[in-house]
Amino acid sequence: MSKNYKKINAAIIIIGNEILSGRTEEKNIKFISSWLNEKIGITVKEVRIIPDIKHEICKSVLVLSKKFDYVFTTGGIGPTHDDITASSIASAFKLKYEFNKKAYNILEKYYGKKNFNDGRKKMAKMPRGAKLILNPSSAAPGFIIRNIFCLPGVPSILNSMIENCKRYLKRGARTHSKTINSLTVESNISKEMSKIQNKYLKTVEIGSYPFFRLGRVGVSIVIRSIIKRDLEKSYFELKKVLKSKNIKSFN
Repeated sequence: MSKNYKKINAAIIIIGNEILSGRTEEKNIKFISSWLNEKIGITVKEVRIIPDIKHEICKSVLVLSKKFDYVFTTGGIGPTHDDITASSIASAFKLKYEFNKKAYNILEKYYGKKNFNDGRKKMAKMPRGAKLILNPSSAAPGFIIRNIFCLPGVPSILNSMIENCKRYLKRGARTHSKTINSLTVESNISKEMSKIQNKYLKTVEIGSYPFFRLGRVGVSIVIRSIIKRDLEKSYFELKKVLKSKNIKSFN
């Protein structure tokens, strides 16, 4: 880990009735979490999926913005009546909800004055003082207010925009990981895993995940840490445990 980097944490709020109802598959959590860790060194520590309800958005934003370094929201910044993320966040922080001049000009140019209707104009409204997250796919920008990054819910558009968040994020310590796939059941190694986890409690996270593949029962042991040295030590100690019990393993 670089001496200049510290651990920086984030939360994600997925906003949308369509996600909660099961009508739309959620795809943004994995992408955002992976991008933050691999590109910036930020670890996602909490995720919430909430409905398009003003008080729910306000409550989650206020709580998580105090708890974490950054909060990423997805959904609810489009042109329709139920796109209320921007107005709700403005309300949460007691900021004026108004047209952002730069966003307005971008959208007017993209659609043309003749086709720039009220729904499209709505996408230029956001909390006063917001910075824009430019959108290379469909023009409508996301925005940043305080430590909150507001992005669209459509995965392909979000994916094209997220690089434009990078300049506003502090770089943290990347979380590294190793995986050991073992042909056993959790109860056979739970005692030893607990012992190793306790030994590296402050720097390493060890998780175990049962699997059934091609007729074989096993456990995937995932080790995560921002400190490579402790990651390697705990990895080899776990491998040693498996070997002592004659348990076959593969990476």
